[in-house]
Amino acid sequence: MAQELLAEKTPGVAERDRRSRIPAWLPRPAGVVLAGLLLAAAFPPIGWWPLAPVATAMLALLMRGRTWRRGAALGMLFGLAFCFPTFEGLRPVGIDAWVALSIFEALYFAVLGIGLALVTRLPGWPVWTAAAWITEELIRGRVPFGGFPWARLAFSQTSSPLTGYASIGGAPLVGFVTALTGGLLAAAVLLLWRRRTASPAPEPVAAADAVPGADPTAEAGTAAETGTPGRAPGRVTGRPVRWAALAVAAVLVLCAVGMLVPRPTGGRSVTVAVIQGNVPRAGLDFLGQRQAVLNNHARETHRLAEEVRAGQVPRPDVVIWPENSSDLDPYADETAREVIAAAVKDVGVPVLVGAVIDAGDGEHVENRGIVWDPVKGPGAYYVKRHPLPFGEYIPIFRGLLRKLITRFDQVGEFVKGRSRGSLQLGPVKIGDVICFEVAYDGLVRDVADAPLLVVQTNNATFGRTSLPPQQFAMSQMRAVEHGRSVLVASTSGISGIIAPDGKVLTKSKEFTPDIQVRRVPLRTSRTLTDHLGAAPEWVLALLGLAAAVAAAWRTRKTSRGA
Repeated sequence: MAQELLAEKTPGVAERDRRSRIPAWLPRPAGVVLAGLLLAAAFPPIGWWPLAPVATAMLALLMRGRTWRRGAALGMLFGLAFCFPTFEGLRPVGIDAWVALSIFEALYFAVLGIGLALVTRLPGWPVWTAAAWITEELIRGRVPFGGFPWARLAFSQTSSPLTGYASIGGAPLVGFVTALTGGLLAAAVLLLWRRRTASPAPEPVAAADAVPGADPTAEAGTAAETGTPGRAPGRVTGRPVRWAALAVAAVLVLCAVGMLVPRPTGGRSVTVAVIQGNVPRAGLDFLGQRQAVLNNHARETHRLAEEVRAGQVPRPDVVIWPENSSDLDPYADETAREVIAAAVKDVGVPVLVGAVIDAGDGEHVENRGIVWDPVKGPGAYYVKRHPLPFGEYIPIFRGLLRKLITRFDQVGEFVKGRSRGSLQLGPVKIGDVICFEVAYDGLVRDVADAPLLVVQTNNATFGRTSLPPQQFAMSQMRAVEHGRSVLVASTSGISGIIAPDGKVLTKSKEFTPDIQVRRVPLRTSRTLTDHLGAAPEWVLALLGLAAAVAAAWRTRKTSRGA
């Protein structure tokens, strides 16, 4: 009875009681789903890169004050909302493959959710949340079966003000700065929101809510700032506003620094040609069209030779064919060998040919990039070092999986190469990586001493999905990261030529025969990223792990004290 009278006499009490009956769990799950969808939209093919900091800011705010169990649940929900649209390119393989990969990858974000729930309790939490992202990406990019580093934060920032950080600390630093930008924005929003909704006599704010370097007591409002006579409660003034302004200023500084990082493009240059022969039709069965695919690439090379003789295009120094341009073994198949040799002889310069080769035991095959000379024929080659698990080999339970999923009968047993893809292609030394190897920092770094990087790929199975533009964006990041021109050759698209500053010089459409000829710089100077190697990623990842451990210890100590 007394409570009812109090509710009648006290304005706002009834309204607060009504609001309290709204399920408290609704806003955060809805918020993390929205954040996941926004992050997915930051990646190609949509490519709205500003959404990545927005999404990381939302996730940090929604994780604050959660237990580690709630953090895991919210992180999993975020991961599902992010992974399903991001990996939709796997649909042509099978809906089951798309669902399985998305759910599996979302588990890593459940781990990230635990980390964010912990580190957001610490002073300077925007820094620790950014480091936690790199911890998650380091694990996801290595475990299991060599990991799957697709869709890292950095790969959403290939044409943003933060791209320049790639030449300083590689993709990990770009990802860290992206998440840090989001964390600072979150801190600014939190400061202004708490200041605006402050009561006339606010309680001091915990140190965990301070921005990096801030005085832990800086957010505690004074009576003069929050509720003095003549000033409406909730007016935005005082220290919180100054700290929020400082956080926003730090975001602007981070963007400015990224834009000011030098991206030199000068130096000796060569003329290159990229051939996209196209495939008769898309889908998994493109491998059954091996002769047609080979003939398409040979035909386009003959057409290039004709255009050179007619003076329509300059004579290239090297020509690049894509992965799987010859799935007929040219060492064993005489017809395939003659088709390739005739095309290479006609254009008159060395050609890098992508071919599938019998490993010699009748069971295993190799995915090779072969240097084919117009006079000497096939010479040096690179064997793909990281075959795709469940796509180019079955890492576990092969017999069982083949019985359960007949599609696995189409999966060959590709052997892993042992040597890096450093090849002499006529007058140019190239660093070759094949297909999704471009997503791995270490594999690209291993060949970045070459003045020209090559990405041979075959996207016919995943054509007109999100995967080809995402892979092309990674190639842009690698160009800036190592200060190298990058040639992307795909059977069906997207092929292109990228300058050392990440600028796209040429870019093909999908499922269209294409010949691209450009003069590109051959840079030999190394970036800071090349000198530092994997150190930035490990330092940032360990920093995130240490912050999570410290927050867990601090929380446990506080609980025991209570």
